[in-house]
Amino acid sequence: MVVRVVTDSSSGLPEHVAQELGITVVDLHMVGDDTDRSTSGLSALELAACYARQLERGGDDGVVALHLSKELSSTWSAAITASGVFDGAVRVIDTHSVGMAVGAAAMAAARIALDGASLEECVSLAEDTLSRSETWIYLHRIDEIRKSGRISTTTAMLSTALATKPIMQVTQGRIELAVKTRTQTKAFSKLVDLIVKRAAGLPAFVAIQHNEAREAARTLEDLLREHLPEGSSTMITDMHPTLAVHAGLGALGISTVFTQPEEEVGQDLPPEVDHTAQQTN
Repeated sequence: MVVRVVTDSSSGLPEHVAQELGITVVDLHMVGDDTDRSTSGLSALELAACYARQLERGGDDGVVALHLSKELSSTWSAAITASGVFDGAVRVIDTHSVGMAVGAAAMAAARIALDGASLEECVSLAEDTLSRSETWIYLHRIDEIRKSGRISTTTAMLSTALATKPIMQVTQGRIELAVKTRTQTKAFSKLVDLIVKRAAGLPAFVAIQHNEAREAARTLEDLLREHLPEGSSTMITDMHPTLAVHAGLGALGISTVFTQPEEEVGQDLPPEVDHTAQQTN
């Protein structure tokens, strides 16, 4: 029997990857109608039932739970509550992230679980993967993310006033304005610069999620392949509806797992980052 890995749909894991690695993906809830849609977090009851099923499947070897940032959803708090009834058998990781950074951590933990790794080893690798990850969001427009409440009023005002194609960054679980750009070309150029600099000459894995913007995603992927160190890898996948509803049409989510943690590279965040955000859900 093996340790089981659970994540939610905001991780953006492609279905075939989740099936191949035996990862359980729990769907966040879509609410509203086509003209006014949003999401809501998972409940403790839902998650407790899920964890119980996975413990049964894994022969009580344990569950690693990876959910989106607690600053962006109530799901993490519900997961902590749900895990409390399993006497340490369910380990909920505070990811401080969203999208394929969480998905990559789930993939890493699931791979070694299949090889017989212990619960502690799976948790350790998932946390290490997250510590080496960064996520940026390229927005074609900010209307949807502003309405969702996932950015602060200050960030929304700056994005509207100073940039038509802003780049956001997920920092300690919050979505913040990282770079101000006015065209897609300039935005992609800046993104590549940020990622290549952060890679520090070592291979990196980049996952690009898109909301009906595959051509743009391919353009960015080509640029990254041209400039990233040898041995790097990339993938493109559709942005899950639970993320797309907040990011808006044309948005890209760029999650990168680097070889080293940021503190070992010695690189600071861009000076224009706005360190304010709001939690909803």
